Amino acid sequence: MFPSRFEFVAATTVAEAVEAKVAAGEGGRFLAGGQSLLPMMKMRVAFPDTLIDINGVAGLDAIGRSNGHLQVGALVRHADVVASDATFGAVAAAAPWVADPLVRNRGTMCGSVAHCDPEGDWNSVLLATGAEVMAQGPGGQRSIPIGEFVDGAFTSTLAEDEMVVGLRIPVPAGRAGGAYLKLERKIGDYATVAVATHLELDDAGAIAGAGLALTSVNPVNTKVTDAEALLVGQSPSEELFAEAAELAVAAAEPRDDVRGTAAWKRQVVRTYTRRGLAAAAQQANENQGS
Repeated sequence: MFPSRFEFVAATTVAEAVEAKVAAGEGGRFLAGGQSLLPMMKMRVAFPDTLIDINGVAGLDAIGRSNGHLQVGALVRHADVVASDATFGAVAAAAPWVADPLVRNRGTMCGSVAHCDPEGDWNSVLLATGAEVMAQGPGGQRSIPIGEFVDGAFTSTLAEDEMVVGLRIPVPAGRAGGAYLKLERKIGDYATVAVATHLELDDAGAIAGAGLALTSVNPVNTKVTDAEALLVGQSPSEELFAEAAELAVAAAEPRDDVRGTAAWKRQVVRTYTRRGLAAAAQQANENQGS
């Protein structure tokens, strides 16, 4: 099918893009990679009146470390994240698992985050690592903690006249590690179950910080705060990780579907949480800083 008729605006600055969005109102949509938006338009699921192309905006394609954070611009493609040597932990682990090579070459990390698909990978990684979404509107730029940004399935707290301009992910100063374990039926498929883990160790080897988030087993990507609280202050061990895995299972509410039964998905959550935490702890013990 062909999309419905729309106006096209090619912005060259963030201010131009925001101004175009204000003029278009709720009928305006930003276009970066278009890997979610364009198929929705072709299937007549989305009907934007105005497409605001931001690919000509300079400075949004940078990824790197600054002021203790990994900073990712709105035009950074998934493939750029895969290739970057600035990534770490769960971010580096998740990047090659996003969709397939065709989508990774065009789709953007920020676009995926803004889409808020509960089966998407990045929001779980950001929840586990304590990231912030950078948004800009007519009143200037603001940062939104990822836990406050995701409002529901395919919905966010982004204001109607704002656009996502980047992401800020804290880079641990000491020993840290992370993992992203994803079960999918075939390359490019959404996750049947996925688990993001992040651990930081203090000088004595105890867990100083922990992040754990689940993909595809709830209506939204889910941060397992009970398990994180359990982990902090403890020494890494198989027994501790098994206990945390049970809390992750308790936080999951999967459904029976063509990908598998709810009971089986809970078992995958259990197994992946234990494996992911063990992998994060091993990586942290091997690292003297990210």
